[in-house]
Amino acid sequence: MDNYRFRIAAWVMRNRLIAVFCFVCITVFFAVGMRGLTIKTIFSDLLPKDDPYVQVFSDHPNFGNPLTVTVMIKRTTGDIYNADTLRKVWEFTRAIDLVPGINHDSLISIATEKARYAEATPNGVDMRPLMEDTVPSSQAALDDFRRRVEQSPNVRTFYVSGDETATIITAAFLENLLDYDVVFSSVQELAAKYRDDNHEVYVVGQPILTGWVYKLQEQTYMIFGITLLALVVALALYMRNIAGTLTPIICSSVAAVWGFGLVGWISAPIEPLLMIVPLLLVARSFSHCVQFSERYYEIYAHLKDKRKSAEVAMGVMMAPSILGVITDALGIIFIALAPIPAMERFALFCGFWAICIIPTGVFLISIVLSYLPTPRNIERLSSQDDTRGVQALQLKTLRILAKCTHGKAARVTTVVTALVGVVAIVIAMRIEIGNPVEGSNLLWEDSEYNTAIRAINNHFPGVNTLEIILEAKTRDVSNRVARTPEVVRVALEIQSLVENDPVLSPRATLSFADYMMEANRLFSGGDPKWLPLDPTVSAIRAAGTAVVFGTNPVNFSHISDYEFQNSTISLWYKDNKQETVDAALASAQHAVDKVGADHPEFTVRMGSGTIALQQAMNSVVSRYHWVILALLNLAIFGVVAFAYRSFVAAVIVLIPVNLSNFMLSATMHILGIGLDINSVMVAVLGVGVGIDYGIYLMSRICEEYSEDVGWASAITTSITTTGKAIMFTASIMLLGIMPWYLLSDLKFMADMGLLLVAIMLINMILSLVVLPLLIWLIKPRFATRDDLMVGESIDLSIFTRQLEEVSEVKNKVYPSKGNVDLVIN
Repeated sequence: MDNYRFRIAAWVMRNRLIAVFCFVCITVFFAVGMRGLTIKTIFSDLLPKDDPYVQVFSDHPNFGNPLTVTVMIKRTTGDIYNADTLRKVWEFTRAIDLVPGINHDSLISIATEKARYAEATPNGVDMRPLMEDTVPSSQAALDDFRRRVEQSPNVRTFYVSGDETATIITAAFLENLLDYDVVFSSVQELAAKYRDDNHEVYVVGQPILTGWVYKLQEQTYMIFGITLLALVVALALYMRNIAGTLTPIICSSVAAVWGFGLVGWISAPIEPLLMIVPLLLVARSFSHCVQFSERYYEIYAHLKDKRKSAEVAMGVMMAPSILGVITDALGIIFIALAPIPAMERFALFCGFWAICIIPTGVFLISIVLSYLPTPRNIERLSSQDDTRGVQALQLKTLRILAKCTHGKAARVTTVVTALVGVVAIVIAMRIEIGNPVEGSNLLWEDSEYNTAIRAINNHFPGVNTLEIILEAKTRDVSNRVARTPEVVRVALEIQSLVENDPVLSPRATLSFADYMMEANRLFSGGDPKWLPLDPTVSAIRAAGTAVVFGTNPVNFSHISDYEFQNSTISLWYKDNKQETVDAALASAQHAVDKVGADHPEFTVRMGSGTIALQQAMNSVVSRYHWVILALLNLAIFGVVAFAYRSFVAAVIVLIPVNLSNFMLSATMHILGIGLDINSVMVAVLGVGVGIDYGIYLMSRICEEYSEDVGWASAITTSITTTGKAIMFTASIMLLGIMPWYLLSDLKFMADMGLLLVAIMLINMILSLVVLPLLIWLIKPRFATRDDLMVGESIDLSIFTRQLEEVSEVKNKVYPSKGNVDLVIN
C-alpha cells in the first residue's frame, strides 16, 4: 500500500491549505476569462477546409450564397396583381435593403432593377425593369405589369408563383458583417408589419434558421437551469447529507469554470447548438464525484476519520479516475481530426474540460470531503443490507442484475446480449448521414420556419440550389468567356442532361444562356422557334450583347461575375433531404462527366450552393466518424492494456463500449435523428460514459476478487457497491434530462436530450450486465495480479489500527484534544 498513489494522496492532504489556495487562484483566473466567452455561429467555420465543394464556394461566393434570406409574400385572396400587394413588395424590398450586413447587389424581387422584361423594338431588344419608379396602381398599369411579367420567363419561373398568388424576395448577406440577431429580428419585424388578413409572409434562409437558434437560446438556458436544479434535488434526496450533495456541485462547477474560462481567454466562440454538451460533461463530472463519494463512505464506515478516509479514497480512486478521464479526453481530442474549425474548437473546449475532471474529481473532491461536515447517514449509504426506500429498491435491482451475469443465468444473458448486439449492428448500419427531413431538423416539423420552407417549395422551385461553375482559366476582360459559344453549348447541354435525368430532375435550371436564348428569340421577331442559339461566334456575341446592352452587369451577378468571365448553372431541387442531395450531385456529376470538365478557355467545377455545401459537411461525418471511433478504440486498448497489464482487459472494456456505440446509432435511426456535425459530437462524447463505468466496475471486481472469494461473489459485491454509483448517476441524469424533450422548441435540443437519455441508459445496462458477464465467461488472470495500476485490494484494518495507535499517543500528550485528524505516512 505504500506506493506512489498513497504517497501523493498523503502529500495533498498534508498540504490541504496550499492546495485549496492553488485551486482558488486557478478558478479566479478562469472566471475572469469567462468575460470573453462568446456563443455564436460562424458559418464558414462549419465548413470543412479540405472539401472541394467548399473550395469552389470560397472561390465564387456570389453563386448560390447560402447566407441568403428568402421572403415569400402570398396573397390569401386573389392574385398579386393589385396595388396593395405590389406596394407591400415594393416597400418590403426597400426596407430589407436597409438591414445591416446585406449585400445590396444581391437583392432581387419584382420591384428591383434585376427583375427585367424584354421586348423587341425597331431599334433592337429593349430590356427594362418590370417595375419602374412607382408602384402600379391603376387597372391599366396593373394590366401592363402583368404583361411585362409574362414577357419575362425567368421572373415568371423564379419570382412569381404559377398560380400568381405569391412572389418572393431574395437577399444575400456578407458573412463578415452578418449579425444573426440583427438580421433575424429586423426581417421578422418586417414580416409582422406587412402580414395582414389578405397577406401571409414567409421567411426562410440560413441566417433566419440560425436566428431561430439564437432566439431560443434563452429557453435553452432556462431548461438547462431546470435540469441542473433537478439533478441537485435528486442528489440531495438520495444523499440526504451536506457533503454528498455539495461535493459533486462544487467539483463540477470548478471544472465548468475552467472549461468556459479557457475559451473565454482564447476568444474561441462556442457554437450555440453545442450548448447541450456541457450537460454531458457535467454528467461525467457528477459520475466521477459520485463514484468517489460512495467509496469515501465505504472507507469512512471503517475508519471513522474523515480526513484519513478522504486520503485513502484518493489513493484508491486515483488510478481508475485518471484512467477513465484520459480515455474520455482522448476520444474528444480525436474530434479535432475533422478539418472543420468549429469541431476543432469544440475538441479543445471539451477536451480541456474533460481533463479538468482529474484535478477536481480526484484531488479537490478529497479536500472538500475532508472539510465538509461528516455525514450522519454513512451507515445507510454504505450498507449492503438496507431495506428502506430507494436504497432497498436499488440494491434489489442490482442483485437481480448481478445474478444475470454469472452461474446458469449467464448462458441466457449471453444469448440475449448476442441477439441484441446483432440487431443493433444491423439497424445502426442504416443510420442516415445528413438531413432526414424537408427543411431543417433543428426545428420541429410544425415550426414557423419549416412551415415556411414547405410553403415556398409548394409555390416556387424552392430554396435549395446546386451550382455548377463555369470558371475562366485566365482573366481577360476583352474576352467575355461567359458569353462564348463553347460556354453556351456546355451550359445548355448540362441543363438538358440534368433536366432529363431518369432518377431525379431539378425543378428548374438557369444559366446565362437562358437569357441569351430569350434575347435571340426577341431579336428574331419573337417566334419561339428562334430560341435555339446559332452556334457561330458572331451570333452568340450578338445575343450576349443584346442581353446586357444598356444594363448594369450587377443585374446578372446571380449567374455571372461583373466581367462575364465566370458563370454558373443553377439547379433547383425540391428539398434538402439527404437522398435528394445524393441524387442531385450524382446527376450533376454525370452531366459534367458527359460534357467534360476541362475546356480550352474554361473549367467546369462541381459545385456550390446549399446542396453542395450540405454534402461537404456531411461527407466529413461520413469520412471521420469511423476514423474517430477507430482511434478511440486504439487509445482505449493501449491505455487499458497498460493499466491492467493485459490485452484481455482492453478487450473486455472495448466490447461493451462498441456495443454501446452501435446501440446508440440504432437508437438515433429509430428516433429519426440524422448523423451530422452536431449530433456526431454528442454521440462520440457519449461513448466516454461507457468507458468510465466499465473501468470503475472492472477495477472494483479486480479489487474484490480472490481465490477464496470467487468470481460470483466478487462480481455481486462490485455491482452492489460501485454499480450502485453507476445506477444512481445514470438515473438522476435520466430524470434531469427529460425536460429537454418536453420543453424545448428546438427539435435538435429535444433530440439530443433523448440521445443523452439513451446514452445513460444503454451504458448503465451494458456496464452492469455485459462487462461482468464477460469477466465471468473469461475469468481473466490479470485480476489475480498484484502489480496492477488499478484494482488494488485495500486492507482497511491496517489504517484502523494505525489511527487507534496514534490516537492513544495523542490522548496521552494532549488529553484535552481527544481524537485528532492525522495523516499516516
